Amino acid sequence: MGAAPEPLKPIFTAHLFGKLEDKLLELLRSLSPEDWEKQTVAPKWKVKDVAAHLLDTQLRKLSICRDGYIAERPNLSLEDGLVDFINRLNAGGVGIYRRLSPQVLIELMALTSKQSIEYHGCLDPFGEAIFPVTWAGESKSTNWFDIARELTERWHHQQQIRDAVGKPGIMTRELYHPVLDTFMRALPFAYRNVAAPDDSYAGFTVCGDCGDSWFLYRDGGAWRLIASPAGKKIAEANIPQEIAWRIFTKGIDRDSAQADIETSGDRETALHILKTIAIVG
Repeated sequence: MGAAPEPLKPIFTAHLFGKLEDKLLELLRSLSPEDWEKQTVAPKWKVKDVAAHLLDTQLRKLSICRDGYIAERPNLSLEDGLVDFINRLNAGGVGIYRRLSPQVLIELMALTSKQSIEYHGCLDPFGEAIFPVTWAGESKSTNWFDIARELTERWHHQQQIRDAVGKPGIMTRELYHPVLDTFMRALPFAYRNVAAPDDSYAGFTVCGDCGDSWFLYRDGGAWRLIASPAGKKIAEANIPQEIAWRIFTKGIDRDSAQADIETSGDRETALHILKTIAIVG
């Protein structure tokens, strides 16, 4: 019997927050009055709504995780109303902070971004996170995973703004690759009801300078991500990096994405990735 396939390594991203937040502030300061009211790919949110959401969630996380202040403490699972609860919080925060002038919003963002960078940088990456990464099916998560999840939030919402106003996206390997690596951690949970023989795998490649390959391995009747291919390949999908982030964040419909994805092997298994969501809400 061969050695067990090696699992994926943790993703350490706290050191990236400063660069990403600097880009966000630079972007917001460059917007014209008309830009703030442009529609984003999120149907209910214009650019100012997305910026308000980024400010609101940062303030809420500092209040809860750093300061231990919890205004509402729901005891809900994903199937039991958690998504609705989070959507309600998000809508409430956007409603409040979109009332601010762009200048005030930017000034508050600069202040909270600095505090958020300091907070995430002080965490033990292997300690237990306050919030589990529920879209990966976890009820408990380590800090490194929650920090990486937070990076994906800050990255993809900034990307939504950039798309809406016609600014270049942040397609650098330093900042986009860890976002993709984090999104892919949703695959075992997303594929939990997809049957396959043990000792088989499905491969997923994001094509482009920021991309990589990930391997979903079937073992003991369950899926897990491994560092290199093992067993029999049953499916493969090749995804352009330009649309990869949209797939995981409800930013593209299944038919549009499917047209740009090349598959081999079992196509249904390969394309199940289009049902993978790496956000809550």
